[in-house]
Amino acid sequence: MAWVSLILAGLCEMFGVAMINKLHKDRNWQSLTLLFIGFGASFLFLAYAMQTLPMGTAYAIWTGIGASGGAIIGMLLYGESKDWRRIVFIAMVLCAAVGLKLVS
Repeated sequence: MAWVSLILAGLCEMFGVAMINKLHKDRNWQSLTLLFIGFGASFLFLAYAMQTLPMGTAYAIWTGIGASGGAIIGMLLYGESKDWRRIVFIAMVLCAAVGLKLVS
């Protein structure tokens, strides 16, 4: 269950990052509320996962999902560059997080 919680934490982190961008564009209370809900849920799921998983592994995977997911959301929804090199580096971030789990 800790791994499911950690993945949910990463997905909520991605949502929170997307809401930062939305808040920057819209400047309304709904975007701000969704931003707090996204990051709040992310921290709650992360805290639950860290009751079982080692801190270093949990944090690395959480940030990997959040950073990679944020970059992918930017490419898909906000017109950011889809250059193949960006995709390679996103894959490297995800591989590093998986590699950390494998050696832990």
